[in-house]
Amino acid sequence: MNKLQRFYPHALAIFAFVLVSVIYFYPVLQGKKILQSDIVQYTAMAKEQNDFRAENNTEPYWTNSAFGGMPTYQLGAKYPHNYIKKIDELIRFLPRPADYMFLYFLGFYILLLVLKINPLKAFFGALAFGFSTYLVIILGVGHNAKAHAIAYMPMVIAGVLLVLQQKKYILGGLLTLFAAALEINANHPQMTYYLLIFLLIVLVYFVYKAIKSKEYKPLLYSFGTFAIAGLFAVGTNATSLMATSEYAKESTRGKSQLTYNPDGTKNNNFGGMTYDYITEYSYGIAESFNLISPRIFGGSNNENLGTNSAMYEYVVAQNVPEDQAQEIVKGLPTYWGDQPIVAAPAYIGAVVFFLAVIALFCDKRKIKYVFLAGAIVTLLLSWGKNFSILTDFFINFVPMYDKFRAVSSIQVILEICMPVLAIMGLQSFFKLDDKEKWTNLWKSASVSIGILALLFVFKGSFSFAGGSDRYLAESYGPEFIDALKLDRKTMFSADLLRSSFLILMAFGVLWLSIKNTISHKVAVIVVGIIMISDLFFIDKNYLNNSNFVSKQEVEQPIQETELDASILKDKSYYRVFEVSQNVMSDPRASYFHKSIGGYSAVKPRRMQDLFDYQIAKNNMEVVNMLNVKYLIQTNEKGEKIAIHNTQANGNAWFVKEVKFVNSADAEMKSLDKLDTKNVAIRNKTSDDVFNFNKGNFIKDETYKTDEATIKLTSYEPNELKYISNNPNLGYAVFSEMYYKNGWNAYIDGKITYHDRVDYALRGLSIPAGKHTIEFKFEPQVIKTGSMISLLSFIGILLLLGGGIYYETKRKKA
Repeated sequence: MNKLQRFYPHALAIFAFVLVSVIYFYPVLQGKKILQSDIVQYTAMAKEQNDFRAENNTEPYWTNSAFGGMPTYQLGAKYPHNYIKKIDELIRFLPRPADYMFLYFLGFYILLLVLKINPLKAFFGALAFGFSTYLVIILGVGHNAKAHAIAYMPMVIAGVLLVLQQKKYILGGLLTLFAAALEINANHPQMTYYLLIFLLIVLVYFVYKAIKSKEYKPLLYSFGTFAIAGLFAVGTNATSLMATSEYAKESTRGKSQLTYNPDGTKNNNFGGMTYDYITEYSYGIAESFNLISPRIFGGSNNENLGTNSAMYEYVVAQNVPEDQAQEIVKGLPTYWGDQPIVAAPAYIGAVVFFLAVIALFCDKRKIKYVFLAGAIVTLLLSWGKNFSILTDFFINFVPMYDKFRAVSSIQVILEICMPVLAIMGLQSFFKLDDKEKWTNLWKSASVSIGILALLFVFKGSFSFAGGSDRYLAESYGPEFIDALKLDRKTMFSADLLRSSFLILMAFGVLWLSIKNTISHKVAVIVVGIIMISDLFFIDKNYLNNSNFVSKQEVEQPIQETELDASILKDKSYYRVFEVSQNVMSDPRASYFHKSIGGYSAVKPRRMQDLFDYQIAKNNMEVVNMLNVKYLIQTNEKGEKIAIHNTQANGNAWFVKEVKFVNSADAEMKSLDKLDTKNVAIRNKTSDDVFNFNKGNFIKDETYKTDEATIKLTSYEPNELKYISNNPNLGYAVFSEMYYKNGWNAYIDGKITYHDRVDYALRGLSIPAGKHTIEFKFEPQVIKTGSMISLLSFIGILLLLGGGIYYETKRKKA
């Protein structure tokens, strides 16, 4: 009975988390779904593989609908023996996106319980974390993998603290193992990497403590526990990790082999992404204050100003009808910070900040400095190019840091640390005597409101000028910008006053508790309600019922046009090219066609290179060799039209000559003026080229093609069949992307070597006569990884059983 009573508050909290998640996203109960822009793009990219899976009940692991062809490892591929994913699906039983919000709450609640926070305060702390504006807005735009990974972060930290702080090696080890396995399974390496940075800070603190107290044995036990937990957590996700690692080397995150840029200048960046690309989303230093006052930098690029705004008055004064004026002010770019695009301010809450300051004054536990350090370090790193000394050091010397862009997103660690400090502050406050309470309360209020007051004083030093203002001024005139700036100033002052008022309200409640006017419990509940209400209403400005649409609109987000229908009448196998200023970031065509464009954070490097160095310069020979049969363009009327490219090379063709070059640069430059129908280029220094005469100089080769034919007879994403007929030895080029880690070539059922030609395509030497040619995608990494995953999961079950047995035996003893 006592055990049930102890569990009762936790059961109530979990039930409340379910209820709050569903209430916030209540349209899901009506069968509606949230329309997420990034998921629309994913849906287009993954259409071919999803259709293939549904029809054949198996995974293709390759799609030809985007970038000319790429593995589906980062497009939701399903792997054998991925049992940790099934556990994750059991935990996320609510409809999306309520499932992710529930995970936010649950994981953070567990972390606070490990930190000895009582259930009531832990409940409000979990809500404060889950309603942090950034965590809510990423659900709106469709950063599901990011939300997924963030949700498991607190649980991992909880397991680590159980081991290091409380010496609970079995319980802490098992929690760390499962949480880490679920974290890795979420498949957002950037978020997991940022978590590791914070865990390193935690580890440094406990190593320092151990050295200071000369208690090395517990530290060794902890390292051993983490080694086992890490080994099995990684092992159970082996397939995904190995496949991702393999593909990353061939993506834009991998090293470039080209020593010159598309404009001819020297390429000094061989590590993948450029400095500017990595730091494009750098948080402004002064902008950091919107963590405690949401719209002091304008809020977002699509802010609703309302009818009481200066902009509304200006628009009406231009004789615009009131109903039209109301529509105009519903979505204007009021954000004027350093980042290109912001969907919402990264607001953690004024009351959260105030309570965190209280923790620094009140809480006696040194662990608070770990969370403070985590918040400070990640805030500094989020500044990116605005704090180049630290950022440059991490890019140049910290392994893998240069593999991730949008450095501002490292603030997710801060958004964990600050609510932790806040609830530590709330709990420690009530443990003090009345005199200490009052002293620390007024000091905390002075610091918090003092910062807001200073911002108000220095209001005149800010420009309130946004990055898009010049374009808007050219389109609408300088008076339009003046009105916009006036509204930005109004928002700046209004939100500073709002945050100050909320802090004063929390201050007043805690002061009343000192005076015994209200009880400890009532004070916690009222402060909690103020804290959550603050975040709730800000969140609703950016993610509300208007974001939900019917289930059909989400499942079929891209509608077929007459243009698409006319192209689809052609039942042959070909590609399309939607001509635009940024074709490599447009996935729409991939929904209906085989496209050379698409949307991905990890594009195939060779396709990106072909676009940057050749296609963007209108090299139609490269377009032809990719078998682009239809070009989608916009005419003078702004209408989409399809142009039939009669010069496309087709699915495969025999060439008259194979020329060898000595470098990737020479290979790319050869494409500048290459007759792709008759000549193929092979780089003899590349590992991708099989050298039949290893150690000997490879000479150019010539072939007779007068009577040679080759035709595609069967197509599946992961298997293509051709029939070739040639009275002579020939060399065929296939308009398919070369990918050495999985694609195997067969001639009459016998595996044979194939080469990379023309920088990105497949080439094959074919004997004289009639032959059946097959290309099959048979990635060994899936087979190896799946076996490791299976063995690792069995090991996890054995560890779990052993842990339960040991703990049961110990308690009985």
